Amino acid sequence: MIQLGVNIDHIATIRQARRTFEPDPATAASLAVLGGADIITVHLREDRRHIQDRDVRLLRETIFTKLNLEMSTAPEIVDIAMKTKPEQVTLVPEKRQEITTEGGLDVVSQKKTIMDTVKRFKDAGILVSLFIDPEENQIAASKDVSAQYIELHTGNYANAKDMATRNKIIEKLQAGVKAAQELGLQVNAGHGLTYQNVGLLVESLDVEELHIGHSIVSRAVFVGIQQAVSEMKELIFKHSLKNS
Repeated sequence: MIQLGVNIDHIATIRQARRTFEPDPATAASLAVLGGADIITVHLREDRRHIQDRDVRLLRETIFTKLNLEMSTAPEIVDIAMKTKPEQVTLVPEKRQEITTEGGLDVVSQKKTIMDTVKRFKDAGILVSLFIDPEENQIAASKDVSAQYIELHTGNYANAKDMATRNKIIEKLQAGVKAAQELGLQVNAGHGLTYQNVGLLVESLDVEELHIGHSIVSRAVFVGIQQAVSEMKELIFKHSLKNS
């Protein structure tokens, strides 16, 4: 079955609104794991708008499921990741003014920097995923820089206004999955996925992991994070049966 990576950034967003000590992302991660999370994902941004360095250290010490650290290629962040040693890093584009990640990483134009970063992580035994749009040239470049995984950006799917548009985007994602797998890349997906739209994606794509954050944290406000994660896992399982 597709594994669920739960992004807990917005637990930290709530905490940082008051610059206090609660809610604690490490506690949220533990409860998410109890709810069935296979992976805990956090994004350590250069501006530290939500997840802080201490959060990453605590998660590494307390979470024994797969830890996936989303990050830019900024040398400071790379050094932190090398010291923390998550099981996986996902390289993403990052702009200070954006509310959330906008589109995929341009591997083609940053090939040398990304290749050097990938090598550092692989030499340290850390899996590397690249968050990209489902474009043939970006997929090929991801193979060229020796990443093991790609994570296909599903934001356009999530934001589609009608079913016809959504179906066209699914076809493009399916083509991206096929192209990546033919190159020997493992494929994940994420961005903008919710309880309402995840089912069709699960039925349509042959991927290893789905990374979902905001929708789960939003649901957790009402039912608690353990139940919110459990509900998402149940949806993924139910729709996976239709894709088997």
